[in-house]
Amino acid sequence: MATLIEDVRTRAVVRPPDEAPRKRRRRLQTESSRPAGVGTYIAVIIAVGLFGVPFVWILLASIASPTQFSQGAEGLLDVSWDFSNYIEAVTRINFGAYTMNSIILSTISAVLSTATSALVGFAFARLRGKGQNFLFLIVVATMMIPSIVLLIPTYILFSRMGLVGTYWPWVLWGLAGLPYLIFLFRQFFTAIPLELEDAAIIDGCGWWRIFFTIFLPLAKPVILTSLLLSFTWTWGDYLAPALLLNYDNTTLAVATASGYLDPRGNGLPTIQAAGAVLYLLPVVIIFLFAQKQFMGSSVSSGVKG
Repeated sequence: MATLIEDVRTRAVVRPPDEAPRKRRRRLQTESSRPAGVGTYIAVIIAVGLFGVPFVWILLASIASPTQFSQGAEGLLDVSWDFSNYIEAVTRINFGAYTMNSIILSTISAVLSTATSALVGFAFARLRGKGQNFLFLIVVATMMIPSIVLLIPTYILFSRMGLVGTYWPWVLWGLAGLPYLIFLFRQFFTAIPLELEDAAIIDGCGWWRIFFTIFLPLAKPVILTSLLLSFTWTWGDYLAPALLLNYDNTTLAVATASGYLDPRGNGLPTIQAAGAVLYLLPVVIIFLFAQKQFMGSSVSSGVKG
């Protein structure tokens, strides 16, 4: 595979250098090297406060006693560091089984939607046909449709197909691809020089071989980003599993939202907070380890030239 890519790059015809992209990059580098103003720092502090305070509140509530939680902010600032809430959160529900269900569903959705979106994005970027741009506009326009609008029609459709209570809806969704991921792959593949494709065609490569041996290896950052986004979207989805799955095979999101109740049906806030922390932990860890690739692929897919 590496030999083919190097051979294609060697055979590619090099165009005369264009000064416009270089000047644009130098201008962006100069602007990015300037120190941020006071307004920027204030905006960052406000954003950190808005997004960080809820997480701090959940962490403090997860290690507080019910009495301390009922006292409000004063009680949370003087927590007893009691980690029994985490033990209760794991033992009160079948935490391991629900976690495995979420992992299975998220993995299925991530792998299938990434594979399908890469193929569709490549077709939009490289293949030429009548109405191609119009079809791409339709794909982009579907991103503006709220998912909640499609819940009832989706349930009716899968119910008539006999797929309610199974994982097949996520398989079908994955095979259909995701509009944002299609847009991401299309933008990345469009930025790849045409010389690589032309040289591969001269060497006798078909579209499938061009895709798998040239374009796909170059798209590793976008593939990783696509897997990360699709996994986290499915992991954090509550409405679809609550509507389409039974309680025995549902996901951790549904179980943590409805499993921490007392006999009278009232919520147990400290245990719910501990369950929320455990529920968020895998996604936070994945993002911390993959944020460099995520940011790099987002920039390379959205900026050309």
